[in-house]
Amino acid sequence: MASLVKANGEGRLDERLAFHAKPKLLIVDELGYLPFEPRAAHLFFQLVSRRYERGSMMITSNRSVAEWGEVFGDAVVATAILDRLLHHSHVLTITGESYRLREKRRAGVLKVSAPPAVQVAGRP
Repeated sequence: MASLVKANGEGRLDERLAFHAKPKLLIVDELGYLPFEPRAAHLFFQLVSRRYERGSMMITSNRSVAEWGEVFGDAVVATAILDRLLHHSHVLTITGESYRLREKRRAGVLKVSAPPAVQVAGRP
C-alpha cells in the first residue's frame, strides 16, 4: 500500500496500478493487521477494481470480512472491495493454533490459550 500512496503523491498512480495488475496472482498478506488510512483504502479499492476479472488475488487476514468496514475505515469502501473480491472467490476459514505459537507453548514459553481463526480469500 505504501507504494500506491507514494505513487499517488508523485502522480504515477496509474503506472503503479498497471504494475500490480500484471501478475497472474497478487498476494496480499495480513490484510487488516493495521487499519488503512482513508486514502489508502480508496487506493486499495482501485487496485482490486483494476484486477477484477483480470487476475487472481489471494488475501490473508486474521480479521473476518464482517470487520473490514473497520479495517478500511469506511463500510461503503469495504463493501465495494468485498463485492469484487468475493464474486469469483473461495473463502477458506482456518481454525487452530498458530504453528509458531504452538512450538512456543510446547517449549513452555507461552501459556495455553484459545487460538484465533484465520480467514483466507482468493479468486481462482
